[in-house]
Amino acid sequence: MQNPTAKRYTRIAKLYDLFQWPLEVLSLNRLRGQVIAQAQGKILEVGVGTGKNLPFYPLHADLTGIDFSSGMLDIARQKMVVIGLPQYELIEMDIEEMSFLDESFDTIVSTFVFCTVPHPEKGLSELYRVLKPGGRVVFLEHMKSSSKWLNGFLWVMDKITTPLLGTSMLRETQKEIEKAGFTILSSENKVFDILRLIVVTKL
Repeated sequence: MQNPTAKRYTRIAKLYDLFQWPLEVLSLNRLRGQVIAQAQGKILEVGVGTGKNLPFYPLHADLTGIDFSSGMLDIARQKMVVIGLPQYELIEMDIEEMSFLDESFDTIVSTFVFCTVPHPEKGLSELYRVLKPGGRVVFLEHMKSSSKWLNGFLWVMDKITTPLLGTSMLRETQKEIEKAGFTILSSENKVFDILRLIVVTKL
């Protein structure tokens, strides 16, 4: 049974790419390429959504993608066919309760996921569990700023996105990542300090 947030995303799946298109063209496609360039070995992408990252993977990538929204995955699978991508394995699965064995993946990719995971501490704990020691997680996530002025703007947005999509604009995701036990290798601000590219490892 899908949780309420998954149901929201399934309802809007067919319109999701249309709403996101301006941001993708202006900057996100470039950032997605930077994220995927760091993925190697056996790869897990969590929150694969409509498959926006899929075209950036090498054709031979050993990739498994999961998402808790069946509607978003339907779009991703259609996209693979239309643009001639390999049939990467895409599975309907909740990041908070993954069925993979411990230490299964060399790299985990997460782009714009932990603003929406209902219980981020559970999702991060699961990432830690399925990552191999010495492996990496590459996060591209938006989060709360250190600037009270920027947070005022985010607070207004949060009043719209949280009830509509279950997406918070004010999470302190980097702190949550550290609390989960990961060691941060790098953290780069991409849009002020709201959008960050964070690379971590499991020692």
